[in-house]
Amino acid sequence: MIKQMFSGFVRIHILHHAALKSIYGAEMIEELRRHGYKVGPGTVYPILHQMESGGLLKSYKMNVEGKIRIYYKITAQGQEMLAESKMWLRELVNEVLGF
Repeated sequence: MIKQMFSGFVRIHILHHAALKSIYGAEMIEELRRHGYKVGPGTVYPILHQMESGGLLKSYKMNVEGKIRIYYKITAQGQEMLAESKMWLRELVNEVLGF
């Protein structure tokens, strides 16, 4: 149940970082862990693929030190979703935490 609760937060977090710069899976796993999320490749990579299939992210490949790395950048649709998510998140925080 907790995994389902935090899935939306993980997705918002991914969109936020993809709006700042292109991201890749291992980088996001570390970023999410830094914030206390217990996630691994089996969680993050399917989410990245779903978000790309949904039009929120766009991937491209890059050779980094002889290895192909898949980077993701936010799309216009992803930007819109992030803006809307921030609105809902602000409202939720204000209600739940009383700000």
